[in-house]
Amino acid sequence: MTQKFTTVSNHPIEALYTADSLPSDWSIETYLGQPGHFPYTRGVHETMYRGKVWTMRLFSGFGSAEETNARYKYLLDHGQTGLSVAFDFPTLMGYDSDQERSLGEVGKCGVAIDTLADMEVLFDGIPLDQVTTSMTINGPACVLLALYLGLAEKRGVPWSKIGGTIQNDCLKEFIAQHAWCFPPEPSMRVVVDMIEFCTKEVPKWNTVSISGYHIREAGSTAAQELAFTIADGIAYVQACVDRGMNVDDFAPRLSYFFNAHNDFFEEIAKYRAARRMWAHIMKERFHAKNPRSWLCRFHTQTAGCTLTAQQPYNNVVRVALQAMAAVLGGTQSLHTNSLDETLALPTEETARIALRTQQIIAEETGVTNTVDPLGGSYFVEKLTCELEAEAYDYIKKIDDMGGMLAAIDLGYPQGEIANASYIYQKQLESNEKIVVGVNDFLVDENPPIPLLRIDESLQVSQSKKVAKVKSERDPKKVEATLAALKKACAGTENVMPRLIDCVRAYCTENEMISTMQSEFGLHTDPAMF
Repeated sequence: MTQKFTTVSNHPIEALYTADSLPSDWSIETYLGQPGHFPYTRGVHETMYRGKVWTMRLFSGFGSAEETNARYKYLLDHGQTGLSVAFDFPTLMGYDSDQERSLGEVGKCGVAIDTLADMEVLFDGIPLDQVTTSMTINGPACVLLALYLGLAEKRGVPWSKIGGTIQNDCLKEFIAQHAWCFPPEPSMRVVVDMIEFCTKEVPKWNTVSISGYHIREAGSTAAQELAFTIADGIAYVQACVDRGMNVDDFAPRLSYFFNAHNDFFEEIAKYRAARRMWAHIMKERFHAKNPRSWLCRFHTQTAGCTLTAQQPYNNVVRVALQAMAAVLGGTQSLHTNSLDETLALPTEETARIALRTQQIIAEETGVTNTVDPLGGSYFVEKLTCELEAEAYDYIKKIDDMGGMLAAIDLGYPQGEIANASYIYQKQLESNEKIVVGVNDFLVDENPPIPLLRIDESLQVSQSKKVAKVKSERDPKKVEATLAALKKACAGTENVMPRLIDCVRAYCTENEMISTMQSEFGLHTDPAMF
């Protein structure tokens, strides 16, 4: 069989790249520019990591709020510079821990959060005005943001002083991750409500982390991740503009979240293309005048889908290389996966190794000494241009369909991702592509490694906490605030102030979500594959 030289995404690679490989109109001024200046190919800041290294986050959360609070303090003590909250699946879906549909899942893939009382414990002893917090939640994102704001208010911390990000990307849920609470149209309405509210009340908060990560985890190519994520961003900006918002009022607080997959140079090119594309789209399509609106600021997480249960210590190497690609690609924030995350939530030891990986890159490799060290590489510049062109082709198709919501209804991005995933799986099965320890370089057995296990008794104890909160709160305030929330959902009033009122009354997450669902309805996946 003739050997094929392609990226992980099946993009063909030439044997050698020269100046002749670049587009005929390629110039430093047009395609590169200077770091910190349009079109930001070389980075969003002039000095990049010479001025400040990326924020080091580990996606952390398990079991109870008490256990996760202890893990946060452990990570902060070991040099982590920002928090990233992982919620359990009931919380991600808008269920309380005492509900039947939560059985067997409480605290398993993240921390269980039901009420403001849990948030008070989760962030006990952590100064909200000194540590930025990222919350990975989408369908019920409005509720968790309200809980965080309610906590800040109770602590006496002004909303103007808190910083962080809530993922809040409903579109990628319908494309890839499938953790939604409402149908697409009302989901978009709530996202815009949150952007509108935070623009006025929480100015340092990143209101949407437009996420390609889960699109890639679902099996997309690098170009599809780039295209569908940017197209989601276009949809959010357009929805806010349609609401009557000034683009320069809210766009500077939008951020992105990308995957760091295995193909080193393809990933670097993807990040550089994303910055250039977003800068042009915001300036030329949406006529943003504030340069901060042109910036594609992004968080990166190493690829969970590349971690293997076979020979799990190999994952340390994968994560290190993926993290290096993210850094050379100019990320603002980075999460490194732990070696055991394909089997369970990370232990303290494996989480520390993942954090040390970032610290070694920052302190020992020298890659922070100069800005965009790969800029000008014929190979990197050509690959950046090719990914950009392929992504723009996808975006044009989506525009022709009427935008991302219409494309989702037609199943277009879902179908493209499913096809790409199928092709890659066939390549693995035929050994056209190799995953070390999975389809080559095998061992007879894998020695067991220590795993973090969540006790099933957590559901009982967490359910008792919910019952205690319900017994101590004012039922009249609960009833009144939920009624006001329902009325807001039925009309055009922004839902965030009503949700914060519910939080103050210690309503549970599911009480708020089910109230909203009573007006917005439920969504059923069309299951077209």
